[in-house]
Amino acid sequence: MTNVSVVIPCYRSARTLPALVERLLAVLPAAANLFEVVLVVDGSPDDTWEVAQGLAERHDSVRAVLLARNYGQHNALVAGIRCARYEVMVTMDDDLQHPPEEIPRLLAGLGPDLDIVYGVPSGGTHGRIRDFASKSLKCGLSGRFGAENGADISAFRAFRSFLRESLDGVGGPHTQIDIAFSWATTRVGTVEVRMQSRLVGRSNYTPAMLVRHAIGVFVGYSTLPLRLVTYFGLLTGAFGIVLLAVFLWTYWSGDSTVKGFTSTASMIALFASAQMIALGIIGEYLGRIHVERMGRPTYIVRTRVESGAAQPMTVTGGPEGWSA
Repeated sequence: MTNVSVVIPCYRSARTLPALVERLLAVLPAAANLFEVVLVVDGSPDDTWEVAQGLAERHDSVRAVLLARNYGQHNALVAGIRCARYEVMVTMDDDLQHPPEEIPRLLAGLGPDLDIVYGVPSGGTHGRIRDFASKSLKCGLSGRFGAENGADISAFRAFRSFLRESLDGVGGPHTQIDIAFSWATTRVGTVEVRMQSRLVGRSNYTPAMLVRHAIGVFVGYSTLPLRLVTYFGLLTGAFGIVLLAVFLWTYWSGDSTVKGFTSTASMIALFASAQMIALGIIGEYLGRIHVERMGRPTYIVRTRVESGAAQPMTVTGGPEGWSA
Protein backbone atom coordinates (compact mmCIF):
# COMPACT_ATOMS: atom_id res chain seq x y z
CA MET A 1 0.00 0.00 0.00
CA THR A 2 1.01 3.60 -0.54
CA ASN A 3 0.15 7.02 0.87
CA VAL A 4 -2.82 8.73 -0.75
CA SER A 5 -4.19 12.27 -0.95
CA VAL A 6 -7.80 12.63 -2.08
CA VAL A 7 -8.48 16.07 -3.57
CA ILE A 8 -12.11 17.18 -3.97
CA PRO A 9 -13.20 20.53 -5.45
CA CYS A 10 -16.40 21.56 -3.69
CA TYR A 11 -19.20 23.81 -4.96
CA ARG A 12 -22.77 23.80 -3.66
CA SER A 13 -22.13 20.47 -1.95
CA ALA A 14 -23.08 21.13 1.66
CA ARG A 15 -25.65 18.31 1.54
CA THR A 16 -23.30 15.67 0.14
CA LEU A 17 -19.98 16.37 1.87
CA PRO A 18 -20.77 14.71 5.24
CA ALA A 19 -21.76 11.42 3.59
CA LEU A 20 -18.84 11.63 1.16
CA VAL A 21 -16.26 12.15 3.90
CA GLU A 22 -17.81 9.44 6.07
CA ARG A 23 -17.53 6.92 3.24
CA LEU A 24 -13.97 8.03 2.44
CA LEU A 25 -12.87 7.58 6.05
CA ALA A 26 -14.36 4.09 6.00
CA VAL A 27 -12.57 3.06 2.79
CA LEU A 28 -9.14 4.73 2.90
CA PRO A 29 -7.65 3.04 6.01
CA ALA A 30 -7.66 -0.30 4.17
CA ALA A 31 -6.44 1.21 0.90
CA ALA A 32 -3.48 3.33 2.06
CA ASN A 33 -0.81 3.47 4.74
CA LEU A 34 -1.34 7.18 5.28
CA PHE A 35 -4.10 9.27 3.75
CA GLU A 36 -5.66 12.70 3.74
CA VAL A 37 -8.79 14.28 2.29
CA VAL A 38 -8.37 17.80 0.90
CA LEU A 39 -11.65 19.68 0.45
CA VAL A 40 -11.20 22.75 -1.76
CA VAL A 41 -14.26 25.01 -1.50
CA ASP A 42 -14.40 27.01 -4.72
CA GLY A 43 -16.15 30.14 -3.49
CA SER A 44 -19.46 28.33 -3.02
CA PRO A 45 -22.36 30.70 -2.21
CA ASP A 46 -24.07 28.27 0.18
CA ASP A 47 -22.77 26.89 3.49
CA THR A 48 -20.37 24.40 1.89
CA TRP A 49 -17.41 26.06 3.62
CA GLU A 50 -18.99 25.80 7.05
CA VAL A 51 -19.61 22.09 6.47
CA ALA A 52 -16.07 21.51 5.17
CA GLN A 53 -14.59 23.47 8.07
CA GLY A 54 -16.56 21.41 10.56
CA LEU A 55 -15.36 18.16 8.98
CA ALA A 56 -11.74 19.35 9.10
CA GLU A 57 -12.10 20.29 12.76
CA ARG A 58 -13.52 16.87 13.65
CA HIS A 59 -11.15 14.69 11.63
CA ASP A 60 -7.37 14.95 11.66
CA SER A 61 -7.13 13.44 8.18
CA VAL A 62 -9.41 16.07 6.62
CA ARG A 63 -8.10 19.44 5.45
CA ALA A 64 -10.32 22.26 4.20
CA VAL A 65 -9.23 25.03 1.85
CA LEU A 66 -11.37 28.07 1.03
CA LEU A 67 -10.69 29.99 -2.16
CA ALA A 68 -11.34 33.72 -2.21
CA ARG A 69 -13.96 33.41 -4.98
CA ASN A 70 -15.21 30.97 -7.59
CA TYR A 71 -12.37 30.16 -9.98
CA GLY A 72 -13.63 26.98 -11.64
CA GLN A 73 -13.22 23.26 -11.07
CA HIS A 74 -9.77 22.84 -12.60
CA ASN A 75 -8.39 25.91 -10.84
CA ALA A 76 -9.65 24.50 -7.54
CA LEU A 77 -8.01 21.18 -8.39
CA VAL A 78 -4.68 22.93 -8.97
CA ALA A 79 -4.97 24.50 -5.50
CA GLY A 80 -5.72 21.15 -3.87
CA ILE A 81 -3.03 19.26 -5.79
CA ARG A 82 -0.40 21.81 -4.76
CA CYS A 83 -1.56 21.46 -1.17
CA ALA A 84 -1.58 17.62 -1.09
CA ARG A 85 1.28 15.89 0.69
CA TYR A 86 1.37 12.25 -0.41
CA GLU A 87 2.88 10.46 -3.39
CA VAL A 88 -0.36 9.25 -4.96
CA MET A 89 -3.29 11.59 -5.53
CA VAL A 90 -6.91 10.84 -6.28
CA THR A 91 -9.35 13.45 -7.57
CA MET A 92 -13.11 13.01 -7.54
CA ASP A 93 -16.35 14.96 -7.66
CA ASP A 94 -18.22 16.14 -4.58
CA ASP A 95 -21.69 14.89 -5.59
CA LEU A 96 -21.24 11.16 -4.79
CA GLN A 97 -21.29 10.19 -8.46
CA HIS A 98 -17.78 8.85 -7.92
CA PRO A 99 -18.23 6.21 -5.18
CA PRO A 100 -15.41 6.25 -2.60
CA GLU A 101 -15.66 2.45 -2.53
CA GLU A 102 -14.18 2.41 -6.06
CA ILE A 103 -10.94 4.13 -4.99
CA PRO A 104 -9.17 0.81 -4.19
CA ARG A 105 -9.95 -0.36 -7.73
CA LEU A 106 -8.53 2.89 -9.09
CA LEU A 107 -5.37 2.55 -7.00
CA ALA A 108 -4.94 -1.07 -8.05
CA GLY A 109 -5.07 0.04 -11.68
CA LEU A 110 -2.20 2.48 -11.13
CA GLY A 111 0.46 -0.10 -11.86
CA PRO A 112 4.23 0.49 -12.04
CA ASP A 113 3.99 1.09 -15.80
CA LEU A 114 1.41 3.88 -15.46
CA ASP A 115 1.56 7.44 -14.13
CA ILE A 116 -2.14 8.24 -14.29
CA VAL A 117 -5.28 6.15 -14.48
CA TYR A 118 -8.82 7.35 -15.18
CA GLY A 119 -11.96 5.73 -13.83
CA VAL A 120 -14.44 5.25 -16.66
CA PRO A 121 -18.09 4.25 -16.16
CA SER A 122 -19.62 1.17 -17.72
CA GLY A 123 -22.68 3.25 -18.72
CA GLY A 124 -23.69 6.90 -19.02
CA THR A 125 -24.65 8.71 -15.83
CA HIS A 126 -25.78 12.03 -17.30
CA GLY A 127 -28.45 13.12 -19.72
CA ARG A 128 -28.10 12.32 -23.41
CA ILE A 129 -27.34 15.89 -24.45
CA ARG A 130 -24.63 16.32 -21.83
CA ASP A 131 -23.16 12.87 -22.56
CA PHE A 132 -22.97 13.75 -26.26
CA ALA A 133 -21.35 17.15 -25.60
CA SER A 134 -18.91 15.69 -23.08
CA LYS A 135 -17.87 12.78 -25.30
CA SER A 136 -17.47 15.06 -28.31
CA LEU A 137 -15.13 17.30 -26.31
CA LYS A 138 -13.10 14.33 -25.05
CA CYS A 139 -12.81 12.80 -28.51
CA GLY A 140 -11.65 16.17 -29.79
CA LEU A 141 -9.01 16.28 -27.07
CA SER A 142 -7.93 12.77 -28.00
CA GLY A 143 -7.43 13.68 -31.64
CA ARG A 144 -5.80 17.04 -30.98
CA PHE A 145 -3.39 16.12 -28.21
CA GLY A 146 -2.48 12.62 -29.32
CA ALA A 147 -3.75 10.86 -26.21
CA GLU A 148 -5.01 7.41 -27.18
CA ASN A 149 -7.31 7.36 -24.17
CA GLY A 150 -8.48 10.93 -24.59
CA ALA A 151 -12.10 9.85 -24.94
CA ASP A 152 -11.87 8.17 -21.51
CA ILE A 153 -10.70 11.24 -19.58
CA SER A 154 -12.77 11.75 -16.44
CA ALA A 155 -12.66 13.70 -13.20
CA PHE A 156 -12.19 10.42 -11.28
CA ARG A 157 -8.44 9.89 -11.60
CA ALA A 158 -5.43 8.61 -9.68
CA PHE A 159 -1.92 9.80 -10.50
CA ARG A 160 1.58 10.09 -9.12
CA SER A 161 2.47 13.30 -7.36
CA PHE A 162 5.40 14.18 -9.64
CA LEU A 163 2.84 15.10 -12.29
CA ARG A 164 1.97 18.25 -10.38
CA GLU A 165 5.27 19.66 -11.63
CA SER A 166 3.55 19.92 -15.01
CA LEU A 167 1.26 22.48 -13.38
CA ASP A 168 4.15 24.84 -12.63
CA GLY A 169 3.76 26.45 -16.04
CA VAL A 170 0.00 26.77 -15.65
CA GLY A 171 -0.97 30.30 -14.73
CA GLY A 172 -3.91 32.61 -15.13
CA PRO A 173 -7.60 31.75 -15.09
CA HIS A 174 -7.58 29.29 -18.01
CA THR A 175 -6.56 25.92 -16.61
CA GLN A 176 -7.03 22.35 -17.85
CA ILE A 177 -5.05 19.88 -15.78
CA ASP A 178 -5.44 16.86 -18.07
CA ILE A 179 -3.71 18.74 -20.89
CA ALA A 180 -0.93 19.75 -18.49
CA PHE A 181 -0.57 16.10 -17.46
CA SER A 182 -0.34 15.08 -21.13
CA TRP A 183 2.75 17.28 -21.41
CA ALA A 184 4.43 15.25 -18.65
CA THR A 185 3.53 11.64 -19.46
CA THR A 186 2.02 9.29 -22.02
CA ARG A 187 1.75 6.42 -19.55
CA VAL A 188 -2.01 6.67 -19.19
CA GLY A 189 -4.50 3.92 -18.40
CA THR A 190 -8.15 3.41 -17.59
CA VAL A 191 -10.09 1.31 -15.11
CA GLU A 192 -13.78 0.54 -15.38
CA VAL A 193 -15.55 1.63 -12.20
CA ARG A 194 -19.09 1.82 -10.98
CA MET A 195 -20.64 5.27 -11.19
CA GLN A 196 -23.77 6.53 -9.47
CA SER A 197 -26.44 9.00 -10.48
CA ARG A 198 -26.47 12.35 -8.74
CA LEU A 199 -28.68 11.98 -5.66
CA VAL A 200 -28.88 15.59 -4.48
CA GLY A 201 -29.46 18.75 -6.50
CA ARG A 202 -28.54 19.38 -10.12
CA SER A 203 -25.26 19.24 -11.96
CA ASN A 204 -23.34 22.52 -12.00
CA TYR A 205 -22.45 21.82 -15.65
CA THR A 206 -24.76 22.39 -18.61
CA PRO A 207 -24.25 21.66 -22.32
CA ALA A 208 -23.64 25.37 -22.89
CA MET A 209 -20.91 25.38 -20.24
CA LEU A 210 -19.30 22.34 -21.87
CA VAL A 211 -19.29 24.18 -25.20
CA ARG A 212 -17.59 27.18 -23.58
CA HIS A 213 -15.13 24.82 -21.92
CA ALA A 214 -14.35 23.19 -25.27
CA ILE A 215 -13.72 26.59 -26.86
CA GLY A 216 -11.46 27.50 -23.95
CA VAL A 217 -9.50 24.27 -24.30
CA PHE A 218 -8.91 24.57 -28.03
CA VAL A 219 -8.09 28.27 -27.94
CA GLY A 220 -6.06 28.16 -24.73
CA TYR A 221 -3.96 25.08 -25.50
CA SER A 222 -3.92 24.78 -29.28
CA THR A 223 -3.24 26.74 -32.44
CA LEU A 224 -5.64 24.50 -34.38
CA PRO A 225 -8.35 27.21 -34.72
CA LEU A 226 -5.83 29.59 -36.29
CA ARG A 227 -4.71 26.91 -38.73
CA LEU A 228 -8.32 26.12 -39.62
CA VAL A 229 -8.89 29.81 -40.38
CA THR A 230 -5.82 29.75 -42.64
CA TYR A 231 -7.02 26.65 -44.46
CA PHE A 232 -10.48 28.11 -44.87
CA GLY A 233 -8.98 31.31 -46.24
CA LEU A 234 -6.98 29.33 -48.81
CA LEU A 235 -10.06 27.32 -49.76
CA THR A 236 -12.28 30.37 -50.22
CA GLY A 237 -9.49 32.11 -52.13
CA ALA A 238 -9.29 29.19 -54.55
CA PHE A 239 -13.07 29.20 -54.89
CA GLY A 240 -12.98 32.93 -55.62
CA ILE A 241 -10.40 32.42 -58.39
CA VAL A 242 -12.55 29.71 -59.97
CA LEU A 243 -15.63 31.94 -59.71
CA LEU A 244 -13.73 34.82 -61.34
CA ALA A 245 -12.66 32.55 -64.18
CA VAL A 246 -16.29 31.51 -64.74
CA PHE A 247 -17.44 35.14 -64.83
CA LEU A 248 -14.67 36.11 -67.28
CA TRP A 249 -15.46 33.18 -69.53
CA THR A 250 -19.14 34.13 -69.52
CA TYR A 251 -18.26 37.73 -70.38
CA TRP A 252 -15.86 36.79 -73.19
CA SER A 253 -18.46 34.41 -74.58
CA GLY A 254 -20.62 37.38 -75.51
CA ASP A 255 -22.90 37.72 -72.47
CA SER A 256 -21.99 41.12 -71.03
CA THR A 257 -24.31 40.65 -68.05
CA VAL A 258 -23.38 38.04 -65.46
CA LYS A 259 -26.59 36.58 -64.08
CA GLY A 260 -27.19 35.46 -60.52
CA PHE A 261 -27.20 38.60 -58.40
CA THR A 262 -28.86 36.75 -55.48
CA SER A 263 -26.24 34.01 -55.40
CA THR A 264 -23.45 36.57 -55.73
CA ALA A 265 -24.82 38.61 -52.82
CA SER A 266 -25.18 35.44 -50.76
CA MET A 267 -21.55 34.50 -51.39
CA ILE A 268 -20.40 37.99 -50.41
CA ALA A 269 -22.38 37.74 -47.17
CA LEU A 270 -20.93 34.27 -46.52
CA PHE A 271 -17.35 35.43 -47.00
CA ALA A 272 -17.98 38.52 -44.86
CA SER A 273 -19.29 36.35 -42.02
CA ALA A 274 -16.27 34.05 -42.38
CA GLN A 275 -14.00 37.07 -42.02
CA MET A 276 -15.82 38.14 -38.87
CA ILE A 277 -15.48 34.64 -37.42
CA ALA A 278 -11.76 34.69 -38.21
CA LEU A 279 -11.40 38.06 -36.51
CA GLY A 280 -13.29 36.70 -33.51
CA ILE A 281 -10.90 33.75 -33.19
CA ILE A 282 -7.88 36.02 -33.45
CA GLY A 283 -9.47 38.35 -30.91
CA GLU A 284 -9.98 35.43 -28.52
CA TYR A 285 -6.28 34.61 -28.69
CA LEU A 286 -5.30 38.26 -28.20
CA GLY A 287 -7.71 38.56 -25.27
CA ARG A 288 -6.20 35.53 -23.56
CA ILE A 289 -2.70 36.91 -24.08
CA HIS A 290 -3.85 40.20 -22.56
CA VAL A 291 -5.37 38.45 -19.52
CA GLU A 292 -2.21 36.39 -19.01
CA ARG A 293 -0.07 39.53 -19.20
CA MET A 294 -2.20 41.17 -16.52
CA GLY A 295 -1.13 38.41 -14.13
CA ARG A 296 -4.59 37.20 -13.15
CA PRO A 297 -4.00 34.38 -10.64
CA THR A 298 -5.10 30.79 -11.03
CA TYR A 299 -6.59 31.03 -7.54
CA ILE A 300 -6.22 32.85 -4.23
CA VAL A 301 -6.61 31.01 -0.94
CA ARG A 302 -8.60 32.88 1.68
CA THR A 303 -7.99 30.46 4.54
CA ARG A 304 -7.55 26.79 5.35
CA VAL A 305 -8.33 24.53 8.26
CA GLU A 306 -6.50 21.39 9.28
CA SER A 307 -6.08 19.44 12.50
CA GLY A 308 -8.83 21.52 14.06
CA ALA A 309 -7.08 24.87 13.68
CA ALA A 310 -7.37 27.65 11.13
CA GLN A 311 -4.17 28.46 9.26
CA PRO A 312 -3.01 31.91 8.13
CA MET A 313 -4.24 33.23 4.82
CA THR A 314 -2.13 31.98 1.93
CA VAL A 315 -0.72 33.89 -1.02
CA THR A 316 -1.93 33.66 -4.59
CA GLY A 317 -1.69 30.57 -6.73
CA GLY A 318 0.86 31.61 -9.29
CA PRO A 319 3.21 29.17 -10.99
CA GLU A 320 5.12 28.61 -7.75
CA GLY A 321 1.87 27.70 -5.97
CA TRP A 322 1.88 27.00 -2.27
CA SER A 323 2.55 24.03 -0.08
CA ALA A 324 1.23 22.60 3.12
